[in-house]
Amino acid sequence: MLSYQHIYHAGNLADVHKHALLAWVLNYMTRKDKPLCYLETHAGRALYDLSSAEAIKTGEAAKGIEIARDWFGADHPYRQVLDAVTAAEGAGRYPGSPRVASELLRKGDKQHLAELHPQEAQALRAAMAGRGAKVHVQDGFEMALSLAPPEPRRGLLLIDPSYEIKSDYSRIPGIIGNIHRKWNVGVIALWYPILTEAPHRPMLAALERQALPGAVRHEVRFPPAREGHRMVGSGLFVVNAPYGFDAEAAQLAARFASLR
Repeated sequence: MLSYQHIYHAGNLADVHKHALLAWVLNYMTRKDKPLCYLETHAGRALYDLSSAEAIKTGEAAKGIEIARDWFGADHPYRQVLDAVTAAEGAGRYPGSPRVASELLRKGDKQHLAELHPQEAQALRAAMAGRGAKVHVQDGFEMALSLAPPEPRRGLLLIDPSYEIKSDYSRIPGIIGNIHRKWNVGVIALWYPILTEAPHRPMLAALERQALPGAVRHEVRFPPAREGHRMVGSGLFVVNAPYGFDAEAAQLAARFASLR
């Protein structure tokens, strides 16, 4: 249950997909002069060393962000986050989604991060020190349900579990439905891996049956990072997707198509 550590996968192509669109959405939302709240259910440690033995062992960053960084121009919010983290933390440091968010949020915005793994939560606190984030060492789904609707009500929730707990696939549609009923204005972004055996399909079918407003599903495919690796793509299901999301996602999909 607490064995997953993202350092082995940080900066892979799924992170590129998730973080590029997360950065775009937050950049879009912060253009309006109204405060917002960012919540994340499975935060990890927020900052990763891609020169670490763990990252090098899998080689996923080498086939991910090290290739994809040049996909994004200097004016893209994801590239701006990457450049800011490199300048602040040094070459080879990669931001997890909490750090991506904190680089784009403004003074007055709020950030709630859940992380159940004790060592990851400790590292998360250290990485986010001085950034105004509240770290919750608890189940992320419970945090999201307890805070919805957050204050301020305008905001975004990122749900990105490791799916090591297989029941997550069956639980998530009901959880998202409950959160949306409590917080109907919130942007809810669910990330999921596309594995060779496709366990995500029943989950998505259940989500689509709910006819959630402004729901957008976006998927990219890519070659496995190494022989025998089961992840062959990355998906996002977004409720209340902001205007322009489809167009941005389509541009990103074209970049991923060049890898196949």
